[in-house]
Parts: sequence; C-alpha cells; structure tokens
Amino acid sequence: MINLSEFGKHNNKKIKRLGRGAGSGHGQTSGKGNKGQNARAGGGVRPGFEGGQMPYIRRVPKRGFNNPLREHMAIINFTSLENLKSEDIDIDILKLNGILKNKENKYKLLGSGEIDRKINVVCNKISKSAKEKIEKNGGTVRII
Repeated sequence: MINLSEFGKHNNKKIKRLGRGAGSGHGQTSGKGNKGQNARAGGGVRPGFEGGQMPYIRRVPKRGFNNPLREHMAIINFTSLENLKSEDIDIDILKLNGILKNKENKYKLLGSGEIDRKINVVCNKISKSAKEKIEKNGGTVRII
C-alpha cells in the first residue's frame, strides 16, 4: 500500500470546526467576519447578483430565437453510403457502420455524391434529388 503522507498529501485531513472557542482559531464569528449580510443566518445573495448593479446576463444583448421544440436531424450524403455493402439502409445499419452516432435518432438523406447500385432506404426525410437518384437505380424510399 502507498503511504500518501510521503508525498505531502493525506486522506485524513481534519475538518474545519467552526464556533468552538478562541483556541480553535475559528471561534467567535466562525470565520464569517464582523456583521454584514454574509455573517447573518441565511445570509448571502443569489447567484448572479451584482450588488444592485444591472446583472451581466441582463446587460448583454440577445439575438435570435432558440426553439425548444426543434428536432435535431443528422445529415447523410450518398458519399457516406458508398462503402456500405448492405442493400437495405436504415438507422440501425448506419449506427452499426459508424455513420451515425448512437444518440442520433433521426436523419435526412441528401443527394450529394453518386449511387451506382440499387438501395432501399428507410429515413425520416429525404431531398428531391436523392429520391430521384435512388428510384433511377431501381431502389425504394420509405419515410418514417
């Protein structure tokens, strides 16, 4: 077993006991100083409070709108599908081959790149050009 005291660190450090007399070094005011808001029971200010000055979060300009209901979709191009051997392509195949991350649940297929074989795609959204390329090669598209 390693002796931590050799390295100047120890795991049995004494806790700071407050209000236990002058001899303890933390007596009388218990390290809170004399009077004031922070010395009182329940004292202190809320996070972000700057003493009555206009808080930073209210001073800085805000722009745009963050839609909380926006659904994130991963973007996939045909160039990503070139190395796939499978004829049927769905979200599970894409995750298995590392094209999609495990946390991504929806994706849109775009028509960038070329596809030279028949594939059957199951996706959430697809661009018009991608759909045309798949159907031209005899494949099918199913939107879920």
